[in-house]
Amino acid sequence: MRKTILLTHSWLLLFITLFTSCEHRGFQFQTEYLKLYVNGSGYIDKIYGKKSKQDYCPKDLTSALLALEKAGQYIYPVSAKFDKERKHMSLEYPNGSKAVLKVEEKGLYLRFELLSLEPRNDVDNIVWGPYKTNISKYIGEIISVARDDEYAVGIMALDDNTTSGPPCDGDMGQGCYIIHSPDPDKYPIPPHLKEGQRFRIGGDGINDVAFYSQPEEYFRFMNGNGAQLEPEYGISIALHSRDRKKPYTIRYPHFNDFPSVKAPRHMELTPIDVDFIGSAIAFYACPDELGLDVIERIVLNEGLPYPTVNGKWVKDPSSFKPDIAWWGVHDSLVSYANQLNIKAVQDEGLGEYYVNPADRWAGKMVTLNGERKPIKELTEQTNKYGIAYGLHTLTEFVQPHSSDVQPVPNDGLCTVLKTTITQNITLQDTIICVSDTSYLNERGGWDHNNTNVLKLGKELITYDGVSTTKPYMLKGIRRGAYGTNAMQHSAGDTIAKLQVNCYAGFVPGIELQDEYAEFYADLLVDGGMNYIDFDGFESFTYQGHGQYSFKRFMRGLFDNFEQKGGDYLRVMGSCVFEGNWHYMSVCNIGGGSHMYDPVNNKWGIEGKDIRYSFMSNYFPCTFGIQNLKPDWTVQVIENLQSKSIAWDATYMLGLSQDVVEKNPQKYEIFKAFRVWENAREANVFSSDLKKEMRKQENKYHLEQADDTWILYTVSNSGELGDAIILSSRK
Repeated sequence: MRKTILLTHSWLLLFITLFTSCEHRGFQFQTEYLKLYVNGSGYIDKIYGKKSKQDYCPKDLTSALLALEKAGQYIYPVSAKFDKERKHMSLEYPNGSKAVLKVEEKGLYLRFELLSLEPRNDVDNIVWGPYKTNISKYIGEIISVARDDEYAVGIMALDDNTTSGPPCDGDMGQGCYIIHSPDPDKYPIPPHLKEGQRFRIGGDGINDVAFYSQPEEYFRFMNGNGAQLEPEYGISIALHSRDRKKPYTIRYPHFNDFPSVKAPRHMELTPIDVDFIGSAIAFYACPDELGLDVIERIVLNEGLPYPTVNGKWVKDPSSFKPDIAWWGVHDSLVSYANQLNIKAVQDEGLGEYYVNPADRWAGKMVTLNGERKPIKELTEQTNKYGIAYGLHTLTEFVQPHSSDVQPVPNDGLCTVLKTTITQNITLQDTIICVSDTSYLNERGGWDHNNTNVLKLGKELITYDGVSTTKPYMLKGIRRGAYGTNAMQHSAGDTIAKLQVNCYAGFVPGIELQDEYAEFYADLLVDGGMNYIDFDGFESFTYQGHGQYSFKRFMRGLFDNFEQKGGDYLRVMGSCVFEGNWHYMSVCNIGGGSHMYDPVNNKWGIEGKDIRYSFMSNYFPCTFGIQNLKPDWTVQVIENLQSKSIAWDATYMLGLSQDVVEKNPQKYEIFKAFRVWENAREANVFSSDLKKEMRKQENKYHLEQADDTWILYTVSNSGELGDAIILSSRK
């Protein structure tokens, strides 16, 4: 009997030991608001919100802390060990690779960094995630965050080569619509649609407005793949880092899924000396209202780009202000800006600016006192009053007349593929044979640009196609195209197909792009400018390196701008991606009633789509360009200002001397605008009041008396209603 009891006791001790050992095979890491559990196989199995007391890991689902990817196939860890003293986690994989991560608890976030991967076994990408969450309300597809009204769970890249989303061709998530209701009770999804269903966007790639074509609130425009809706459980978030030293042939990604795009083209990426070792991320979870504060702390701690204006981070809502979009002569520009208390002006009237090394200013001059003057004569005035001034530029779109194209094409122009010619060619030859077809029968750029251009030495050649049997002969060639000269060439010489943009121009390669970053910095500093609008921002996708291309250019621009004596640089652009999120102050894309209609207090389709996306990613939504009209009344400008404050939205007020002077209420409009602007600066509006002001039917009138403001409701007939006394909340 005694022996039996001892045996039972021994088994009990063994069971307790095994159970305890099993429990301790996992590892716990924590921040002020998060406990993250990683099991012994290297998988996250609990994302615990310390404030909400909720687990944001979906039930019975786990996520690999770090996955490997090779040729489109994922390789997941099978075991994990953690050296607490060194803060090193070792992950082993079934292909024989072993990853060593450094893991640090940094107060508000966890920091993970890949120190080594041995043996590499020809791995293409390392993937942080995708991390599964059971949050499903707000999809932060740009900066990889899942949000609801209670908590946010997100990850942020801490180096330029770690970029948003899982690996994909061109490292660029494709813009599309999905079905996702932010409020199923208020905006129920019709029976013929289902959550997560995907749709192509509208338009043909030419008319920006047509991109945004679905007015219903349950149509969600996706601007990336850093976070993805997973109807089965919630939202997944991911980042990845690529070995860019390897050559890849990809299907060239169109950054938006246009109906006109029939099939992607092939592209051979130019290898560059950039690797995934050293890839690092910040993992955070916190109450949603603190999400931007936590991100700011990550940015500061990790030395990420941190542009400020008047001492405030450009992502801080208290720094959001309208800009001016200016047309015409410039005599009244400074006066209008000062009367309105607007501190940034984009000069739309000078037209689009294109980089051309041989014609640096491209004829861009301002008009003062009836005379054409260099831009610096205007910026000497704007800078005196702290008004940022800049140009509307078509980013990396190299025009056919650029000195980088003719008469001698730059060797740094972006190429799609390369092959060789098989015979000597004289100046007069109209027959060119190539060693292989190398996808040469695929057409040029986006579908509305079918230009095919080859670079052979210092000569550009256009062609219509290539035969599919040997000898592979180019069809319909035209020698010495784009102002270049026909030349002699030898068998074995490289012939490269150039990447063409949607305007039938060209694109700098990833290294020539570095020179363009410095070119822009020189232009800005020498012109006394500290504002730039990068229209055509999507041109950074053409090299096939996706978000990394954005980051490389923007870092080069800001570093050069600072080195050359620049201070604050206000950046706007045509789109917000993970690669430019840190650098951009605003994105006042689009305009008019398709964005927002201040006469009827109503969001347009594009405005609705961009609002959901930007606000889900801690970025200010926008009303685009709102052009002042001769028949606008004071109430229209008050609608515009009140709703922009309510939504923390930015916009550009479109002005010209001609239109302003035609408006009979110009003085009253300017005064009303300034009153709202003063109140915005004083931060008199509480979050609860802003929510009330967002209601479409609500109209307001605001008056100022020293440091106090009186906010009145306004009826449809224009009568003043209830009043609220507002004071500064600074």
